[in-house]
Amino acid sequence: MRRLAGLIVVPLLLLSTAACGSDVKDSDSAPSKNGLPAITAGAAFGEKPTLAKGEGDPPKELKVDVISEGDGAEVKDGDYIEVNYLGQAWDSDEPFDNSFDRGEPFKLTLGAGQVIKGWDEGLKGQKVGSRVELGIPPELGYGEQGQGDIKPNATLVFVVDVLKSTSVPKAAAGAEVAQDDAALPKVGVNTDGKAPKITIPKTDPPKKLVSNYILESDGEKVTAKDSVIVAYEAYLWKDAKKFDSTYDLGKTQTFPLEQLTLKGLKDGLVGKKIGSRVLLVIPPDQAFGEQEQQGIPKNSTLVFSVDILAKA
Repeated sequence: MRRLAGLIVVPLLLLSTAACGSDVKDSDSAPSKNGLPAITAGAAFGEKPTLAKGEGDPPKELKVDVISEGDGAEVKDGDYIEVNYLGQAWDSDEPFDNSFDRGEPFKLTLGAGQVIKGWDEGLKGQKVGSRVELGIPPELGYGEQGQGDIKPNATLVFVVDVLKSTSVPKAAAGAEVAQDDAALPKVGVNTDGKAPKITIPKTDPPKKLVSNYILESDGEKVTAKDSVIVAYEAYLWKDAKKFDSTYDLGKTQTFPLEQLTLKGLKDGLVGKKIGSRVLLVIPPDQAFGEQEQQGIPKNSTLVFSVDILAKA
């Protein structure tokens, strides 16, 4: 099965509403807890921290130290969160990466395997507005392989500010819309979080973009500048062959629409309501045209069922 990763510019970090306040306001440093390195400067939520080098043997298990607790909601698996972070190896006093200098938070779906396990486990249950320090052993980090400047079997230390959390429903909802055009695919209306069934007719595909509600919610409309969190099934019209699915991977996908390179996918979502399920039939001239792409044959018509779950 071919993934659509090439259709969107995705920020890479650790793999392959305004923030709530922090209890720490003016502190320049924070002492070591749980044996984790001390924050030697910039200890307050929102400030770029400086970390001391780790002392003694690194932890064998995940260590979590709440530097300051916010008063926002607790983040849970499936939530779309925004964070700022600084990462450093245990045996170093120089960070290998941080988002503070980039001036843009890092965004992820918690518990979806988009980051190293130490992040998914260590951030779960933290409150929005909190600053936490994580000590992550190799098996919850990059293991024996390492990653970039991170050496194999490295123990990692992160300071993470939890800025924002968005709860993501498991499926679209809303009023069912009649599917009475026999020349178009039929899409299931289940709302249990499982993949809807798609039945593609054995006829010639339409020549123009189709963007139809299957379930129409009363949410706000998607704009071309939005980022949306979606679940989708994707098929070739010819032979009704599935080529991609978030359901098969067990995690959602975030589409910053300004960065989508698949024109028909972007155009088909703009103007639709958050919380809805949409059928998209994308003709070749708004898909990949005469170019084969990731194993998708040239001149292919694409069929999507997209649940627009939330705005990121």
